[in-house]
Amino acid sequence: MASLTVSTKTAAAGGNKQREGAEVITGAEACFAHSKQMLQALGFPGGVMPLRGLEECGWVRETGFVWMRQKAPYEHYFRGTGTRVRYDAEVTAYVEDGRMKRMTGVRSKQVMLWVPIVEMSLDGDKRDKIYFKSNVGIGRSFPASAFADEDEQAEEEEKKKKNENKEEENGDKPAAAAADAAGK
Repeated sequence: MASLTVSTKTAAAGGNKQREGAEVITGAEACFAHSKQMLQALGFPGGVMPLRGLEECGWVRETGFVWMRQKAPYEHYFRGTGTRVRYDAEVTAYVEDGRMKRMTGVRSKQVMLWVPIVEMSLDGDKRDKIYFKSNVGIGRSFPASAFADEDEQAEEEEKKKKNENKEEENGDKPAAAAADAAGK
């Protein structure tokens, strides 16, 4: 059962002060929805952190500290970028509009090495690219569209097909009407 707990006391065992005053969400579905909404509120596409096995997530809005805890590490292959990303059992970051910094628990496979990703930020005039920075300061940029949520992508493709079908139907009718008018 999913629940939302807003705590003003320390949210984590062991007195972790980073988590004081956090909005804490538990349960896989509620955490997935919350993390997706948070990413979108920051300007990121919903599929940039595809963590579905979440047990707990939290957000300290005052400091921007967030965490997402899942049962086990998770690996995901992003087809749009051709990269494999590993998410540890706990991912943490400090967030602000268009940026996640001081990230922990996210690594990308580059050639034969797993490189820690410590920051991601929206880039470009239209904020249409996401720049990922490693712990040695080297980074790469990818189109934000490559990280669209897979469910959202399927919906977009379905809408696009429907629009194309409507255009074809509408395109045939005026042509037929013009042919009838020319024949009269």
